[in-house]
Amino acid sequence: MSKEAPVKEVNIDLEIAQAAKPLHIKQVAQKLHVSEDDLEYYGKYKAKLPLSLIDEEKVAKSNLVLVTAISPTPAGEGKTTVSIGLCDGLNAIGKQTTVALREPSLGPVFGIKGGAAGGGYSQVIPMVDINLHFTGDFSAIEKANNLLSALIDNRLQFKNPDLDIDSRTIGWKRVMDMNDRALRQIVIGLGGKANGIIREDGFNITAASEVMAIICLSKNFEDLKKRLGSIFIGYTFDKKPVFARDIKAEGPMAMLLKDAIKPNLVQTLEGNPAIVHGGPFANIAQGTNSIIATKTAMSLSDYVVTEAGFGADLGAEKFLDLKCPIGGLKPKAIVLVATVRALRHHGGAKKEEYNTPNLDVVKKGFENLEKHIENCKKFGITPVVAINNFITDSAEEVTYIQEKCASLGVKAVVSKGWAHGGNGTKDLASAVVEVVESGVNDFHPLYDWSLTIEEKIKVVATEIYGADSIEYSAQAKQQLKEFDKLGFGKFPICVAKTQKSFSDNEHLIGRPRNFSVTIREFEVAAGAGFVIPILGQMMRMPGLPKVPAAEGMDIDNDGNITGLS
Repeated sequence: MSKEAPVKEVNIDLEIAQAAKPLHIKQVAQKLHVSEDDLEYYGKYKAKLPLSLIDEEKVAKSNLVLVTAISPTPAGEGKTTVSIGLCDGLNAIGKQTTVALREPSLGPVFGIKGGAAGGGYSQVIPMVDINLHFTGDFSAIEKANNLLSALIDNRLQFKNPDLDIDSRTIGWKRVMDMNDRALRQIVIGLGGKANGIIREDGFNITAASEVMAIICLSKNFEDLKKRLGSIFIGYTFDKKPVFARDIKAEGPMAMLLKDAIKPNLVQTLEGNPAIVHGGPFANIAQGTNSIIATKTAMSLSDYVVTEAGFGADLGAEKFLDLKCPIGGLKPKAIVLVATVRALRHHGGAKKEEYNTPNLDVVKKGFENLEKHIENCKKFGITPVVAINNFITDSAEEVTYIQEKCASLGVKAVVSKGWAHGGNGTKDLASAVVEVVESGVNDFHPLYDWSLTIEEKIKVVATEIYGADSIEYSAQAKQQLKEFDKLGFGKFPICVAKTQKSFSDNEHLIGRPRNFSVTIREFEVAAGAGFVIPILGQMMRMPGLPKVPAAEGMDIDNDGNITGLS
């Protein structure tokens, strides 16, 4: 096997995971000083943890490390692999560490991405279980979401003069955790009076459900119920807002989530603790695991490594401006993942040239990494750059990146977790510890929530994306007026934008300049507690590619799975 991460090596990740000899989950819990009585077992290698383990005093003393990345190529740049490898590396140098991650969505697993539990020797296991149904959290979130849909349509069927909902204003959609383009826009209620009111509807993927965002931002069960009740449904015919609490939905929805709110304990290949919980997408939601999971990990560990989806302009910005203020979190360090192939991409290389060394295009593509470094510093944190190692990297390209980062006052370290696990990330771990223990970083959010929605958008668009101006459609302007009337104006923002570019045009790679962004429309996640400015067309229900990953997967008579990687 190569000593560096290969360009594409189907089934190697699965083979490594299936060859592992995992610890019983109670042994992993012992490393966190968690009693067996506190574990809710899901077989030998998975367990749920009670919310009672959260200790705010311990949270305040723990060292939180955020892993993010430059603007990614379609294959991703390995944030999860680096996160897991860093956890193992920190443990290897004597720092008691837990990694806290999101749960994979079945849509990408069977679509284009394959598994999402790390790779090579930096994986969380049991990899197959985590990538498939795991402990049933996504299923519970799906059912809670769709229960609200059923209750809404039931109200339409049996009209209530005190709450006469205008079906034309309903924005709530059903969800399913699978890529299925045929369900994006549908008509329901066909077949006569007994089958409901005819209206337009549609499906989002479960990771895009507001229920997912809510469970990941809730601080406890009481907070969960309150947020579920605050879900905005639409309007009555006399223009009064309707919330989930108005149709008494929050109680039964919370019942379905009674186990899903509890974080899941698994392990890395090296037997180190991993807490995997929640999975909102980063280009349409906050893109990070739950506050409960992060705080549980921080209550039990000296160091906690967590990640935020896609590039730092999306996942990290939302982690720092949304999750941290809501959860009272203060990260001590940021690890910014970069790959040489991604810098080639941002330097203008064609897809077939991504794996061909070319120092000139890397030099041009570095401007994308440089902008992300600048953005991290705006939050009061100087990042550590992790160069996720691939077999096609040339020494001169890597040296250039390290020297260029050094000129910006940033340390860049080659990460070889894929090939060597914790031994391949000790240098990265040491660099992170050096930053944390120096105390030089002093995190602060980028904007004050008391600003108007337009002011908050301006801060993010100009400071993080580098836009010169912001345009608003007529629809967006009208929605802003409505949000002010409804009291949503002081919510933070969660921008829905392409992950492929700093701009709202996915073709503007590198570091775009002299551009404007357009707010096409707004949505509100009143239960989650944020306003969603939508830039461009955002896909809430992906479709399968021409040759989906599912076609390469199989299971034999003995239960051995192939193709899941």
